[in-house]
Amino acid sequence: MAHFLYKVLKSFTYAGKGIASGFQERNMRVHGFLTVLVLFLGLFFRISLLEWILVIVMIGLVLSAELINTAIEEVCNCMRDELGLPYKSSQRARDVAAGAVLILAIVAAIVGLIIFFPRMWMFLRVVMYY
Repeated sequence: MAHFLYKVLKSFTYAGKGIASGFQERNMRVHGFLTVLVLFLGLFFRISLLEWILVIVMIGLVLSAELINTAIEEVCNCMRDELGLPYKSSQRARDVAAGAVLILAIVAAIVGLIIFFPRMWMFLRVVMYY
């Protein structure tokens, strides 16, 4: 049992290193900043439980997609360097992975607008008129 727990703990350590490594990428830091902003807005506007679930799922999907994109880029770099191929040889894989992140980010932004825009609009109206 102790060996099993050790292996599980070790795998969490590797995962943590992977997440930390992902945050070295500019886009991941942008998503991280937006995550903090959205969480703050959720607390400020006291969104419902269902809205929290949607927000957390979207955050998890976008951050995970960004990590997968980073992993694909790293694999492309390793394979390209190992085989001595030009940069263009891995361009399609990079573009497809980046496209997947973009689609998820757009969907997350739409979900965020649906949840937060009415509240922000009402807040601004109250602030402007009082």
